[in-house]
Amino acid sequence: MRRFVYGLAAVSLLVPLPMGAVAQTQQQANWCVGKDGATLDQKISGCTAVIKAGKFTRQNLAIAYNNRGVAWVDKKDYDRAIGDYDQAIKLDSQYAAAYDNRGNAWDKKKNHDRAVADHSEAIKLNPQFALAYYNRGISWAAKGDHDRAIADYSEAIRLNPQYAAAYYNRGNAWDDKKDYDRAIADYDQAIRHNPQYVAAYNNRGNAWHKKNDYDRAIGDYDQAIRLDPQYAFAYYNRGRAWEAKNDRVRAIADFSESNRLNPNDPDVIAKLKALKQ
Repeated sequence: MRRFVYGLAAVSLLVPLPMGAVAQTQQQANWCVGKDGATLDQKISGCTAVIKAGKFTRQNLAIAYNNRGVAWVDKKDYDRAIGDYDQAIKLDSQYAAAYDNRGNAWDKKKNHDRAVADHSEAIKLNPQFALAYYNRGISWAAKGDHDRAIADYSEAIRLNPQYAAAYYNRGNAWDDKKDYDRAIADYDQAIRHNPQYVAAYNNRGNAWHKKNDYDRAIGDYDQAIRLDPQYAFAYYNRGRAWEAKNDRVRAIADFSESNRLNPNDPDVIAKLKALKQ
């Protein structure tokens, strides 16, 4: 299961168009900043119109390129996103959010060294940029450097003590280091700050499972399923806990539901085959 939670920098706002601008251009500018319920295609077309309009300052053009890059990332076109972030940075070399967002795009392309470099530049430009520390932590974790990941998540939490996702990912890093007590403590904090954090319940359940506390693990999987009845991983993990408690009937029921929700998971299929023999 993919446990990392990426975060793009908040889309920056364009300065309103000057008086006398045509209504169509205003609509396109609104789409570029995500207003009026804009779809991804409308965001891209809106930002493209702003870029081509010839009516905006270099700073606002940089914002338009950045915002279009965010939309390209959402469409999983990471090369186009990087191209737009390049243009944003060329127009405004101090644009920390564009560096951070470009780092996220590099991460999506599995180029974690470039991702670290871009997040680091964002932090250099804005040392209070909690999200950049968080995203760099994800890059370090993807490189297998859990200690540096923990340090960056910790700095993100220092800057934003309510940062539930940073607690969650730091918990994942502690889990990867097999320090399950610290992992559980961080998942506790993630849940405290976001009681609807389904993945945090699931992963805390995994940590309890690794400590052989199957009842607590099942309690966390129960909560994850209550919050998201379509969460196939939680059914699978709860099935593993029932299997560890030698409750074959309940294990089969959970593996079967996981298989219904995610029919192509080979681990679930293997579990069902083994238990039904």
